[in-house]
Amino acid sequence: MSGHSKWSTIKRKKGAADAKRGKIFSRIVKEIQVAVRDGGPEPEANPRLRLAIQNAKGANMPKDNVDRAISKASHEGSNYQEVTFEGYGPGGVAVYVECMTDNNNRTVSIIRSIFTKKGGSLGTNGSLSFLFDRKGVFTIPFGHLDREEIELELIEAGAEDIEEENDVFIVTSALEDFGNIQKTLDKLGVNAENAELQRIPNTTKKLDPESAQKFLKMIEDFEDEDDVQNVYHNLEMTDELMGILENS
Repeated sequence: MSGHSKWSTIKRKKGAADAKRGKIFSRIVKEIQVAVRDGGPEPEANPRLRLAIQNAKGANMPKDNVDRAISKASHEGSNYQEVTFEGYGPGGVAVYVECMTDNNNRTVSIIRSIFTKKGGSLGTNGSLSFLFDRKGVFTIPFGHLDREEIELELIEAGAEDIEEENDVFIVTSALEDFGNIQKTLDKLGVNAENAELQRIPNTTKKLDPESAQKFLKMIEDFEDEDDVQNVYHNLEMTDELMGILENS
């Protein structure tokens, strides 16, 4: 799990001053619209929408953008559908891609093309499920929090792992405890910078630095696509590779 956590940290650092903020907002808008379609426009009665709004705040997305997305979905609905793709990248590293699209044929073509051009292969759905566990992952800024109190409360709520990464806690929970962690944070008045269900690899694969960089370029190509919401992989993020990424 540590390799996944390290990669999440790198993405967070790069994303903070990143030119891709527009893409981040676009992905949040899609999540809001699907949440409204599936559960209604009232956050109090719609946990998925409540979470999407919280993540919008964590990404510093303007409130007007959030309100417009909710209003549009309420009046026009949403034709986005959630689709996933599984395959292997160069070196046999597993890749799991989550998409939200209004044109499935377009998305299939894009994902297959990236796998092929980068020396990977698209597999069948379900073929990699055994390599990933669905976990809740929360990124919580320290701020002026009483760290010891927060840790004790989160452990009691079901946190499996709490890591300190510079100015944040990265908290991991089992899928079934995701809601408990969220309720505990609400009770404590703590706002997570980001909270989501992620696919955590239960085993990792190590590549040499050159091959690893080629693989991560493929991951970046996936993440640059508008239809892609999240990308997960089981590449082992070694200290050497982390150093290369931090200086890139």
